[in-house]
Amino acid sequence: MQNFHFTLALWCVFVAAVLPIVCAGLAKAGQFGKPRREGGFDNANPRAWLARQKDWRARANAAQANSFEAFPFFAAAVIIAHLLGAHQGWLDILAFVFVVLRILYVMAYVSGMATLRSLVWAAAFTLNVAILFIGYR
Repeated sequence: MQNFHFTLALWCVFVAAVLPIVCAGLAKAGQFGKPRREGGFDNANPRAWLARQKDWRARANAAQANSFEAFPFFAAAVIIAHLLGAHQGWLDILAFVFVVLRILYVMAYVSGMATLRSLVWAAAFTLNVAILFIGYR
C-alpha cells in the first residue's frame, strides 16, 4: 500500500473550501448583535438578509457564491493531478498561486474593482486548467 500524505496542494483545497465561509463572514461583519429592525443580521432568514445588502456587503456575498462555484473544479483538478502522478513541486506551486489569486479575487470583488476582479478570475481559471492537465502524459 502506498504511503500518502497531505501535500501543499491538498492544503490549498482546504483553504479554497474555507474561502466562501470567509466571504460570508465579511458580508455579515459588524451586523451580529445589531437589532434586525436596524438592519442587523437576521439568522432566522440569512439568505433574504444577504439578498437585501448593498455595496461591499452585496459584493462579499457575490464573492461567496463565486467561491462556491470555483471550488469543485479546483478540488477535482488537484485530485486528478495527484491521481495522474503530476510533479508534486509544480502542482503545489500552481495550487498555491491559484489560492492566492482567489484571495485577490475576493479582495478586488469586495473593493468594487470589477476589471481587476475579472482579470484575476480569468488568470485563476486558466491556472486551474493547467492544474487539471499537469499530470497528463
